[in-house]
Amino acid sequence: MPDNARPSLAGRGALTCGWVRACACGVVRRMRREPVLCVAFLCAALSALFVPLDAAYASYIDARVLILLFCLMATVAGCKASGLFDMLAKLLLQGDRSFRVVSFTLVMLPFFASMLVTNDVALIAFVPFAVLVLTHAGRTRSLAWVVVLQAVAANLGGMATPVGNPQNLYLFLRYDVGLAEFLGLLAPYVALAFAALAAASLASGSGRARVVVPLAAKGVDVRRVALHGALFAACLLAVARVMDAWLLLVAVVAVLLLFDRPALKAVDYGLLLTFVCFFVFAGNMGRIDEVRAALEGLMDQSALAASIAASQVISNVPAAVLLSEFTADWRSLLLGVDIGGLGTPVASLASLIALRIYLHSEGAGIGRFLATFAVVNVAFLTLLLGLWACML
Repeated sequence: MPDNARPSLAGRGALTCGWVRACACGVVRRMRREPVLCVAFLCAALSALFVPLDAAYASYIDARVLILLFCLMATVAGCKASGLFDMLAKLLLQGDRSFRVVSFTLVMLPFFASMLVTNDVALIAFVPFAVLVLTHAGRTRSLAWVVVLQAVAANLGGMATPVGNPQNLYLFLRYDVGLAEFLGLLAPYVALAFAALAAASLASGSGRARVVVPLAAKGVDVRRVALHGALFAACLLAVARVMDAWLLLVAVVAVLLLFDRPALKAVDYGLLLTFVCFFVFAGNMGRIDEVRAALEGLMDQSALAASIAASQVISNVPAAVLLSEFTADWRSLLLGVDIGGLGTPVASLASLIALRIYLHSEGAGIGRFLATFAVVNVAFLTLLLGLWACML
């Protein structure tokens, strides 16, 4: 190659800098989209410095939890894409209605939906409706209040069932909890949360609102609803230990490959990878004697307080995975990570989802949202801890 055809040193330097800059921008975008996954990966990598890779790493991974999460997310994604959620919102909201009724409906949609489709999916489905409805109704000043209540509703409604929150599913399987025990423990807190959310949403404002909920031209895909409804029922059978998890995985993947491949693409693989990373992190922490002794001591003093505190910093899903290695008190841990979803914005992944959607709305103000979020979350956290103290 002639000398004049070769890139100059300056040119090669510019190309290298451009490549590094592009990689750095890609990493930053990934961290913004998946901050908890990035933290989980960092924790797993750092823990591996203290516990060298060996055959025991394979025992950290709870395959059943990952399979059930994958299957639930795939089937719920298919239901959402079918237009079912859109039709539900239209039936409940469309028309000239009292604003208190509109606010109550917008808050209760994620509260009850989260019991079946997980709290994050409920918010992805219904926070955009709140933005659309309140913007069209000229009630954008109420948007931060309603979206914050939706985030709290999804977190606390998801407490009600093993599939409502990811940490619920993990702990339900991890400790082999009976369904009656699970429901009996959390039912009083869910009931109190419903009453408090109803009061808060009905206090959102007076007057009337004209609500228009546009639907896609294709409407509801009944065939797709039936397909994913059947798969979701199979998922519930696996959660109840009636159906083998590996059999469920084969059935769901085969059916979706044949009839609905987009549902497989819509799965939150970042959440699955987050679980894998925290499985590794928790497993390694359990093999470091000093760390194990310290965490066992904290959990022995108060598993509830430790799990609430950990949730505020690392989010309630990884807190459940980590702390389950150090206690047999599943009741306090389950209650702690569920209530611990209240508090800081990072305490629950669902809260971050609500914040992200809100910030893309017209006239959104992060200061207003965070101030409202702090007041509402502290109030609900105090209320539920008060109930816990009364039930001791």
